[in-house]
Parts: sequence; C-alpha cells; structure tokens
Amino acid sequence: MRRLALVVTLFVAVAGPLRAEPDPQAIQGIISSQIEAFLAEDADAAFAFAAPNIKRRFGTPEVFGRMVRQGYPMVWAPEDLRYLELRRIAGTWYQKVLITDDDGALHVLDYAMTETADGWRIAGVQILPAPEVGV
Repeated sequence: MRRLALVVTLFVAVAGPLRAEPDPQAIQGIISSQIEAFLAEDADAAFAFAAPNIKRRFGTPEVFGRMVRQGYPMVWAPEDLRYLELRRIAGTWYQKVLITDDDGALHVLDYAMTETADGWRIAGVQILPAPEVGV
C-alpha cells in the first residue's frame, strides 16, 4: 500500500496538477466583454482582455484598436454573435465564434485563449472560412 501511495505522490509531483476543462462561460465572458468594449469604441478596455503576447506585439491600446478596426471590422462592430464549440488543440484552448456583421455576412473566428494570473485572456484571433449557407 505504501508503494502505491509513493508512486501516486511521485506521479503528481512530476506531472503537476491535472487541469480540468475550462469553464466555457468564463472564456465566452472574456470574449463578450472585449466585444462590448469595441462596440463602445473603448480600446483601453478592449486591450485589457488581450493576453500578454498581444499586448507586447501592439504596445498600446490605440495601435491595437486601429488593427482591430482595420483587420477585423466584424469584431469591432458585430451585429450578432454566437458561440460554437470550445476545443483544445496542441495544448491551447480555442473558442469558435460565429459573428454576423452589420451587412448580414457571416464570419467564423477562432479565439485562442490563454489562462493568466488575471484569468482567461485572448491570445489571438483567426478568421476561418465562412460556413456554406444553402437555400
């Protein structure tokens, strides 16, 4: 019995704590909060939801906001959004989001999420091919 306890203790010490699946509502809440900040044209608040890698890359909320307005207009001013699946790929959690822009066009985006000391943060966004819509 002691030997089993020692093996389990060593496994936990070497492997570290086992991570549970993240709370999808926590991740979706961060994305929604950032989009609400964009809708309010508050780049400072939106920048606060960015992961450290994004903050280093863009440096200031103004530069970040300009990049989003120009490169991701559907995120800056969405008409509607719907959360799709949350999945883990190569150790990173991705939240897929379906956004309808103000022209009614559909956009699928993948939000890479990272957990920091301040909670979940957005580490990147990728535009995916739009879904086929049939009549």
